[in-house]
Amino acid sequence: MPTDGAVTAADPRALPPYAQALKERIAYLPEAQVERVLSAYAVGAVAHAGQARQSGEPYITHPLAVAGILAELGLDAETLIAAILHDTLEDTALTREELTAQFGETVTALVDGVTKLDKMQFSSRQEADAESFRKMLLAMARDLRVILIKLADRLHNMRTLSAKDAASRRRIARETLEIYAPIAQRLGMNKFKAELQDLGFRALYPDRYRVLSERIRLALGNRREAMAKIEAALTTRLAEEQIPARVVGRIKSPWSIYTKMRNEHKSFAQLMDVYGFRVVVDSAMRCYMALGVVHALYKPVDRRFKDFIAIPKANGYQSLHTVLLGPFGAPIEVQIRTEEMDQVAERGVAAHWAYKSDSGPANSAQARAREWLAALADSQARTPSAAEFIENVKIDLFPDEVYLFTPRGDILALPRNATALDFAYAVHTDVGDHAVAARVDKKLVPLRTRLESGQMVEIITAPSAVPNPVWLEFVVTGKARTAIRQHLKHLQHEDAVDFGHRMLDRALAAQGSSLDAIPPAVLDRFLREAKLHRLEELLAEIALGNRMPDAVAGQLLAARGGKDHPAAKATLAQEKIRITGAERGVLSFANCCHPLPGDEIIGYLSPGKGIVVHRLECPNVAELRKSPERCVPIEWDRHVQGDYKAELRVEVINRPGVLATVAAAIADADSNIENVEYVERDAAAATLIFTMEVKSRKHLADVIRRVRRTGVVSGAYRHPL
Repeated sequence: MPTDGAVTAADPRALPPYAQALKERIAYLPEAQVERVLSAYAVGAVAHAGQARQSGEPYITHPLAVAGILAELGLDAETLIAAILHDTLEDTALTREELTAQFGETVTALVDGVTKLDKMQFSSRQEADAESFRKMLLAMARDLRVILIKLADRLHNMRTLSAKDAASRRRIARETLEIYAPIAQRLGMNKFKAELQDLGFRALYPDRYRVLSERIRLALGNRREAMAKIEAALTTRLAEEQIPARVVGRIKSPWSIYTKMRNEHKSFAQLMDVYGFRVVVDSAMRCYMALGVVHALYKPVDRRFKDFIAIPKANGYQSLHTVLLGPFGAPIEVQIRTEEMDQVAERGVAAHWAYKSDSGPANSAQARAREWLAALADSQARTPSAAEFIENVKIDLFPDEVYLFTPRGDILALPRNATALDFAYAVHTDVGDHAVAARVDKKLVPLRTRLESGQMVEIITAPSAVPNPVWLEFVVTGKARTAIRQHLKHLQHEDAVDFGHRMLDRALAAQGSSLDAIPPAVLDRFLREAKLHRLEELLAEIALGNRMPDAVAGQLLAARGGKDHPAAKATLAQEKIRITGAERGVLSFANCCHPLPGDEIIGYLSPGKGIVVHRLECPNVAELRKSPERCVPIEWDRHVQGDYKAELRVEVINRPGVLATVAAAIADADSNIENVEYVERDAAAATLIFTMEVKSRKHLADVIRRVRRTGVVSGAYRHPL
């Protein structure tokens, strides 16, 4: 192996076979750029001298192979140079300054971006790994070539995975299937995605891969004649209509068959009983002409046509998809696209890269990728938790989409199962925050309604409307989740500061002082020692149960020194803290007793949760009182808001129609039933527990009266008693 920097294109005999192979692959570049790429090889060979891969080969063969994979895509010289040198900053003595001096700042930035990615481990879901993944996506947002190098690096590592031990093979295969293959798909790079999935499947589940591959081989052998007949019929009919076209049969991969068998609960025979073909023509207009020809040849299956040319997928993919009833009784799946669409479908963001300048037009995959990455960068700026950001990204990595229309005719692509509320947030965060309902195809529907492709959606807003915690249970897009959580955190912080202030004032009053009596210097010193930046943070910590108000009061008074006069004790110490029920950020209501407005109540400070409200007669209160420092005297305010969960135990005569009668009585009392459960049942009688929403203890009493008047119940009581 060469160990000095004198290797050049002018001295081909000095190039080992693997470097010579790369030189031949990059013949599409101008000669001066070929020289630069080979000089990068010379630098890399010196930097990695003496290093070997686990297979025993010189280490330099790996970065050269990565550059070779990228050369097959026709990428520019800077990307190839960065690929050859992508491990030098981390694994060799080569410095950033030396790299910049020889190859420029752009190459150094690419190498630096990939170096950060190489330090990542996806084996756990810890915050550190999430933070690394966030850095990777931001590096992608700055320059897409970073992830192209990383994908090529991963692809070569997967091709040579056999040199690793079994545990490493499984770990690397799992992260390939979970992270890298979905990213390749999101960037439209289907060829990369397919090979990464195939190699990952083979390494992670070798027995399943072997069995499926063998069954696919046998199935294809049995149907080769049928496929040839269909292909010939398609080719002949297209030629008769004077449409130049290339027709090729498509074969499902073992991974796609495995995932469909698992996710869609289909048998191997069901999935293989489909013939797949791709028709490639020379223009978009001819795609539609070819569609007419194939529909005339074989009958199309109703509602199985998709036009991804007029409405491209989120990763830029374009094609016409149709399903036909074939001559052998099995469906025929046909994709129709142009040569350029075929290139973009296979290579995605990397298609036509060599011919694209930064200012020139991007292909559809590049344009879509930039939109996606810009949205990710915007999302991460508003998401303080890296783990939460990753959760949102993983949703976005699997965009099995629905395509929807705004009233003005604009098209929005959202993930499958997206709701009207997801649509509202996709339009604008302000629209989502103030949404109250939607019109789907001019019919009024609730915000949780799931949407289907082709629907026209209009969002109805109200200035007074605000995000509700329940929304998090049904939205599916990262943007919606981030916006809702951000709003709720803001509300929670405001409520927590207010509650914490009242609790600390009360604790200080019990010791004959007040917050106003604590000198600012003492308070500032206390906050510094507690590693808190502002008084508001301390108050929020108290309200959320992370600090005890009595303990904080004692520490503040000890730090201040001196004594307060007992007579100075304020009546505040004896007063209960009043709640309206709107403080949902720091209040929660115990499921053991379901307290309602009108009940006598007590609060219990639970770490991280804030105040958990119990009825005073709750059987658990005796246990809670063993920690008096955590018990908070509270009472209901006169003006209480919202609906509260209650349970009603109803004993009925077991006969037809009883459940409907009781439910109607509850509904007549303006209560919303959430759940009904039979707890006891025999031929003569039954006991049911209704979970419902009521506004107060008085409202629940009204519900009970109406239920008892039905004449079909032998007893109706609040549960638990």
